[in-house]
Amino acid sequence: MFTGIVESQGTILDVGDGVDTRRVVVASGLPVERLALGASIAVNGVCLTVVDRSPGQFAADLGPETLALTTLARLKVGDKVHLERPLAAGDPLGGHLVAGHVDGLGTVVASHARGPALEMEIEAPHAIARYVVSKGSVAIDGVSLTVNTVTGNRFGVTLVPHTLAVTLLGQRAVGAAVNLEADLIAKHVDRLVSVYVAAQGARS
Repeated sequence: MFTGIVESQGTILDVGDGVDTRRVVVASGLPVERLALGASIAVNGVCLTVVDRSPGQFAADLGPETLALTTLARLKVGDKVHLERPLAAGDPLGGHLVAGHVDGLGTVVASHARGPALEMEIEAPHAIARYVVSKGSVAIDGVSLTVNTVTGNRFGVTLVPHTLAVTLLGQRAVGAAVNLEADLIAKHVDRLVSVYVAAQGARS
C-alpha cells in the first residue's frame, strides 16, 4: 500500500526485450538495498516486486497485465520515473490510499499555467471516470492529487509548485499517456452496491 507521495525520481538503466515479461533495472537515490527481495515499490504508480537490488539500483519484472495496462511498457533507457516505497504501519498517510494497481491509461488533453501552478485536464476511459468525483482523490503516475472539476470523462487537477518541483507531471505534454488509479474506496463501494442491487433484482 502507498500514499501517492513521490519520494524520489529514478532513472531507467536497462529494459528487457521480452514480449510477455520484461525486467527493468532502475537507478535510485533511495536506500533500495535495504528492501527485502520480494518487497514492493511503486514505479510511476505501478506496484512492482523487487527481484534484485544493490546500492543505488533495483530490478523488477513487468508482467503481461502491467505491460498491457500501464505506461511502463513504453519505458526506455534514460527515462525518469516516480518512486515510492510502501507504507509502513504507523507512517503518516500524507496523500490517500493507493494500491499501486493501475486501472488504465488516461490522456493529457489540456495543460496551462495559472500563476506558479499548472492546471491539467485528463481524459479517462469511462470505466475509470465513473469513480472520479470533484474534491475526491486520484493517482496520476503515482502522484496523489485532488480532483478539481469533472466534465463527462474529463477531470481537472492543479499541480502546485511543490508537485511541479518533485514530480515529472509538469513535463507531460498534451497527448501524453498517464497511469490512472481511481480511488480505492470508491471502487469497493461501487462493487458492494452493484452486488446488492443485483441481489435485490433477483429476488423481485
